[in-house]
Amino acid sequence: MEDLYKILGVSRSASKEDVKKAYRKLAHKYHPDKNSGRSEEFKKINEAYQILGNDEKRRQYDQFGNVFGQGGQEPRGGQQHAGQNWGWNFDMGGMDNLGDIEDLLGALFGGIGGRPRRRTYKRGADLEFVIKISLEEAKTGKVVKLKYDTLVECKKCRGLGHNAKAGLKTCEYCNGQGEVKETRSTFFGNFAQVIACKICHGSGKVPKEPCGECGGTGRARGTIETSVDIRPGVLDGQIIKVKGMGEAGEHQAGSGDLYVRVTIKPHAIFERRGADLYCSVSVNITDILLGKKIKVPTLGGDSIDVEIPKGFKLSDRLEIKGRGMSSGGKLMVKLDVVTPRKISSRAKKLLEELKRELD
Repeated sequence: MEDLYKILGVSRSASKEDVKKAYRKLAHKYHPDKNSGRSEEFKKINEAYQILGNDEKRRQYDQFGNVFGQGGQEPRGGQQHAGQNWGWNFDMGGMDNLGDIEDLLGALFGGIGGRPRRRTYKRGADLEFVIKISLEEAKTGKVVKLKYDTLVECKKCRGLGHNAKAGLKTCEYCNGQGEVKETRSTFFGNFAQVIACKICHGSGKVPKEPCGECGGTGRARGTIETSVDIRPGVLDGQIIKVKGMGEAGEHQAGSGDLYVRVTIKPHAIFERRGADLYCSVSVNITDILLGKKIKVPTLGGDSIDVEIPKGFKLSDRLEIKGRGMSSGGKLMVKLDVVTPRKISSRAKKLLEELKRELD
């Protein structure tokens, strides 16, 4: 007897719920009514679950490697079902309750019987654009104008999909019920399913005069123009949602939304880290020693004079408040010290005197 645990692809310590999940997945894959179905494989899967899905049968199998039915006989097949002889008995005993059966059948066939919810018309799709801006524009903010082609509300019928004055009539395909009964022959037998009418889409009514401009959908190709407000301090990769500016929906079902992804171009001088900006400035060693002011560039394009504080360590950064991406941000400046390539003998003497004085 083939290992039942291997058939379902579970370990011997698998819980009852794990066994059930494995069975459902395999039954859905190998069901004979599906294009990829394999009846022999499905048979083995079902037999394995009949045993492993039942506590008593699983206990017997784990202990003896077999399961014994009434009178000490192992259950044998041969029962016909739905007009076919599959050579085995289909036993629902492995299912915990009716809910398990309904779950499985629902997964295989989309539900049995019952009244479906009436279909609503298709909402318009969302659209996405990527906008590239400079670091300066990210700091100050910007209004971007967009113009793009997509499906828009039909101007002729105003999105209805038909001539409103002509009105509607009863759908002949479903006799105004909005739904039709569909019978399917499956391995489990014949099942009836109520589905939305494909002609009236569940409404029970069809237009007397469909719109010739949009083909009765209520939408046609067109152009949308809109503006997107990018606020100061926007982050790289931030997404801005513009409600209702996406693709138009069918029959006034509602438009999708527009999503604008903002990307910030790399800057030649500054690097952004949150609300702070980082840059490097070249400075002569003598200016540092003499305590002179240095010119530091800003994101706005101008420069400011900054005095190097006494005792400043060159490994640190100058911190200039209010000069980052916002009023609360800082400009962090690294000093790249430039030393002269050649030093005269007189300069060397002066530096030696300075060294002695500092020591």
